[in-house]
Amino acid sequence: MYLGIDIGTSAVKAVLVDGSGNVVGQQIAPLTVSRPRPLWSEQDPDAWWQAANAAVGALDATGRRAVRAIGLSGQMHGATLLDSKDRPLRPAILWNDGRSGEECRELEALVPRSRQITGNLAMPGFTAPKLLWVRRHEPEVFSRIASVLLPKDYVRLCMTGERATDASDAAGTLWVDVARRAWSPEMLDACGLDERHMPRLYEGSQATGTLRPQVAEAWGMKQVPVAAGAGDNAAGAIGVGVIEAGSALLSLGTSGVLFLADDRFRSNPERAVHAFCHCLPDRWHLMSVILSAASCIDWVARIAGCSGAGEALRLAESRNRPSRSEIFLPYLSGERTPHNEPHAQGVFFGLTHETDAAALVQAVLEGVAFALADGLDALRGTGAQLKAVSVIGGGARSRYWGRILASALELPLEYREGGEVGPAFGAARLGRLAHSGEAPESVCVAPALRDVIEPEPELVSLYARRRALFGDLYRRLHTAFAEKQDES
Repeated sequence: MYLGIDIGTSAVKAVLVDGSGNVVGQQIAPLTVSRPRPLWSEQDPDAWWQAANAAVGALDATGRRAVRAIGLSGQMHGATLLDSKDRPLRPAILWNDGRSGEECRELEALVPRSRQITGNLAMPGFTAPKLLWVRRHEPEVFSRIASVLLPKDYVRLCMTGERATDASDAAGTLWVDVARRAWSPEMLDACGLDERHMPRLYEGSQATGTLRPQVAEAWGMKQVPVAAGAGDNAAGAIGVGVIEAGSALLSLGTSGVLFLADDRFRSNPERAVHAFCHCLPDRWHLMSVILSAASCIDWVARIAGCSGAGEALRLAESRNRPSRSEIFLPYLSGERTPHNEPHAQGVFFGLTHETDAAALVQAVLEGVAFALADGLDALRGTGAQLKAVSVIGGGARSRYWGRILASALELPLEYREGGEVGPAFGAARLGRLAHSGEAPESVCVAPALRDVIEPEPELVSLYARRRALFGDLYRRLHTAFAEKQDES
């Protein structure tokens, strides 16, 4: 048995996977996000550890006793600042925090080669600008920093006592020379840090230590090895077998991600495409990212008076009609690809007396699809070709949304067994590789195909016209977003 633990934004998920690759148990422990000021997004690192204990402890005890290795995945970019006693100095600043726009400009001025070194545009979501913000606005905190960890790596520290990370997650800090898969002294120095502040860097399938005796006892398992693991999207790719060049996935979680595997390093930072290491040796990947995807459905469910996202989706499906007037810009937390605009905001446009709750949900589903299509265009700007995309994450449960997405993206979408399990399943596979030493190609295979949703010609034509208006609305509002921020 292998255990995968995913430190998400809204929850920690733990899954048990047997030797045949089947998910035999899974548990979730919820998390909350603090937004104390506009653009801010934070979490208490100890809440991750408490939720990890709750999720693992809720798994079947017999299954836990059979665990032979553990893999970790987690939300990327979160700045977890620790003192010399490994205690958090402040709440972690998360991936969807937009406060450090000025520091992004500062970082690129300090290191003119930053885009060549990191393969990425400096954006507020990344870790490095967050440290510049802390240095400027919280100098007493900055002066006490002994180490900086990513969210899943703080949980690893609690599990094993080791400060370690993997190349895929570390690439999202802007402190890694992504082509070389190594920390960049130049990028670290620009932030007032050096490698002494960084965890040891591993490939995702390598073991980084073993469970502490007290943790093993509490979890009812042996002192098993813990793999380096991966950032959530790279782990999700491992789970659906997206490891060869040209294979791709669409992750529909809190954020929305189009992920393309590659066998070499290439980038397109000018259009805010992310270029990161994959979590297996000698592999890389490209990503387009929108900051609000399935989280938009949770949001519209609240304002529409639904009991949750499931009821909201059923409401739209029962209506079963594309929007003719309403359009939604899904920028509830700002935006990354292709706009890199932390000040962008969510907008409903085209509301009439006939607009009801179902119409609002439909517009949200379409708006997220249009934003993802913008990101797909940016990915294709690198020369990438995608023939089909595997869908993972909570949004993978909705076939109705799949029809909308396939037609907006003009790509067939593949739904595979266990796709909704997401990164935790890939993390368990990485744990297995760390334990067994098997070839990745023999373990990281695509699960059985459950369904394929093809683009519908009528919807393709309609959504192409609607998407043109969607893009025009963003361009018209772009200046207004910045002006509104200046006023506040």
